[in-house]
Amino acid sequence: MITLFKTLEPLILASNSPRRKTFLKDAGLEFTIKVDEIDEIIDLDESADEFVVRMARQKGEKVSEQCKEHWIISADTIVVGQNGALGKPDDENHAVNMLMSLAGKTHSVKTAFCLSNWNANVSCCEIVETEVTFTDFSEEFVHSYVATGEPMDKAGAYGIQNIGGMFVKKINGSYSNVVGLPMAELVNSLIKYKVISEC
Repeated sequence: MITLFKTLEPLILASNSPRRKTFLKDAGLEFTIKVDEIDEIIDLDESADEFVVRMARQKGEKVSEQCKEHWIISADTIVVGQNGALGKPDDENHAVNMLMSLAGKTHSVKTAFCLSNWNANVSCCEIVETEVTFTDFSEEFVHSYVATGEPMDKAGAYGIQNIGGMFVKKINGSYSNVVGLPMAELVNSLIKYKVISEC
């Protein structure tokens, strides 16, 4: 198998997301997974940018405290529509309401990723934003989509890489960012801090 990058330092992905795991594996990176759960509750006086960075940073810091010699990749994704920030749906009705609020409109997908290392005293976070425009669709169609179960673990209640891609009319920006990890920006950071190198 041809690999694009060589992993130079011990690397941990602080996420259970199968989509983030696949991105790193496809790039040929060597890593392990370690996750510490945190409360993902937005504060009333917190902007979407502040929230998504705080979530990504906290996910990484909790793992970094336990694995001080490792480099930690952590991330959080949020969808921002006209009615504000949308995280993962609480239940099926919540998912339907989220999707109907996005129908025929353009929304923003923001992913904050952090690269941290306790021993090196590094905690670098970056936000990447992608604009996504949805086509119009019926509530009946949304109920059918939600019944598949796909939306329930995804910010904004859809997965662009799966069935939910049928909602998407166009995107402006990084596709991998909408899936949950902006790979171009992440790879640049990993190379900058000499965690990986090009083969």
